[in-house]
Amino acid sequence: MHEDQIRRGRLGGERGCDVSRFLSSMEADRKIAEADIQVDMAHLLMLRRQDLIGEEHARAIMGVLIGFSEKGLPEDVFDDRFEDIHAGIEAYLIDHLGEETGGRIHTGRSRNDEVAACIRIRARGEVLRLLEATNRIREVLITLAAEHTGTVMPGFTHLQHAQPTTLAHHLLAYEGAFSRDFGRLHSAFARVNESPLGAAAFASTGFPIDREYTAEILGFDGLVENSMDAVSARDFLLEILSACAILSATASRLSADLILWSSPMAGFVTLDDAYCSSSSIMPQKKNPDTLEILRAKSGTVLGSLTAALAIVRGLPMSYNRDLQEVTPHLWQGISAVQEGIPLLAEALATASFHPDRMEKEAGRGFSTATELADRLVRDLGIPFRTAHTIVGKGVRAGSLDTKTLEKAAKEAFGISLKGLGLTRQMVEEALDVRSMVSARKVNGGPAPAAVKKALKERKEQLRKDVAATTSLDRKVRDARERLLSEARGLLA
Repeated sequence: MHEDQIRRGRLGGERGCDVSRFLSSMEADRKIAEADIQVDMAHLLMLRRQDLIGEEHARAIMGVLIGFSEKGLPEDVFDDRFEDIHAGIEAYLIDHLGEETGGRIHTGRSRNDEVAACIRIRARGEVLRLLEATNRIREVLITLAAEHTGTVMPGFTHLQHAQPTTLAHHLLAYEGAFSRDFGRLHSAFARVNESPLGAAAFASTGFPIDREYTAEILGFDGLVENSMDAVSARDFLLEILSACAILSATASRLSADLILWSSPMAGFVTLDDAYCSSSSIMPQKKNPDTLEILRAKSGTVLGSLTAALAIVRGLPMSYNRDLQEVTPHLWQGISAVQEGIPLLAEALATASFHPDRMEKEAGRGFSTATELADRLVRDLGIPFRTAHTIVGKGVRAGSLDTKTLEKAAKEAFGISLKGLGLTRQMVEEALDVRSMVSARKVNGGPAPAAVKKALKERKEQLRKDVAATTSLDRKVRDARERLLSEARGLLA
C-alpha cells in the first residue's frame, strides 16, 4: 500500500517496527472502524455540498466508502505502519484512486476531530445497548417482585438479622438502584451525542464547511461548539465509565446477595445449573461462579475509570497523544458491564426462591423487636426511647414475654406495663413477622399494599424508560439510513 502520507512531508527516514507498533492505535481502532466510514461519508457529502470537492472526485471516493460499508474494511488499512485507522483508510484511497482524488478526503479536517467523532458514535451505540440491558434486568426484578409481595424474609443490616421484610421489597430496592443507573446513562447519552467535526486540529478551518450538516446527518443532537474543547474533551468518556462503574457496583451487590442466599447456610434460592460450576475434586459442589465473576467485574470497570481519569487529569489544552491511551479503557469498561448485566438478569430470572425457608428465618434474632417497641409507644403511650430500653433489656435477658418486659420496665423506669394495658396478645401480635411487615404501610415500605403501589409506579417508569431508549435508538438508525441514502444518491 501507499507510503505513510502523513509522515512523508515533515519527517524523514524510516521508522522502526517497534516504534510504529508503539505509536499505533490500530487494535483499538477496530472498535471505531464502522464509525470511521460513516464519518468519512458525512464529511465527503458536506465537502460536495459546499463545493469544496469536485463531483467526479467525490463520486470516486464515495464508491470506495460504500464498498467499505457493505463489505467491511480490507485488512490492509489496519497495517501497523499507519498510526491509526484514519491514516490507513486515506492511504487506501490514495493508493487505489490516486492522490489527485484520494488525497482530497481530508480537506478541512484533522484526525483530531475525526477520531473524536468516531469515538462518540461508537460510544453512543454502546450506551444504548447498556440502557437496553439495564431495562431488561429492571423488568426481571419487577416481575419477580410482583410474584413475591407476600414472601416474608429477614432483612439485614451489618449482615445481622434486623427486621422482617418481603422478597418483593428487597428486589424493588435493587430495581430502584438500577433505575438510577439507567438515569445516569440516559443523561450521559445527551453529552456523548454532540459532534466535534469541523474543529479540525483544534482551531477549526478556513474552509467554508458546514458543521451543522455533518452533525445532523450523523445523528448528533448538536455541536461541541468550541473547537479546542471539541478535540480535547474526554469528559463524556469519563462520564460513561463513571456510570458504568456505578452500574457494575449495583450488579456486584445483587450478585453478592444471590451468592449468600444460595449458600446452604441461607437456603433462600437455588440458582439454575447453567450459571454454576462444579469442583474439579469435590463432586458434590455447586458453585455460583457466574455471579462471582460478575462481582469481580466491578473491579475491572473501576480500574478502567481510574486509569482513564489518571491519564486525562493533567493534560494541557488541547489535543495530546496521551488521549489515545484513554479509549481502550472505555471499551474495556463498557465490555465488562455489557457482558455481565444480561447474564445477571437471566440468572435471576431462572432462579428458584424458597419462601418457606425465608419465612422461617424472618423472625430469628429478635428481628421483630422494633415492632414491639413501636407497639408499646402506640398502645401504651410511653416514649420511644423508654420502649427501646425496655425491649432491649428483654432481648438481653433472652425473652420478650410479658413477664420479662414487665420486670425490665419496673427496674429501669419504675413503671408497670401491665398497668398501662400491656397484654400477652399485644406482644404476640407485635412479634409475628407478618403482622410486623403489614404494619409497614408507609410509602416505600414492605407491606404488601405499599409494595403493590410501588410496583405500579415502577412498571410505569420502566415503560417510559423503554420508550425513551427505543426513541434514541430509532433516531440513530434513521440517521444512518439517511447517510447511506445520500451517499448512494451522490453516486446516482
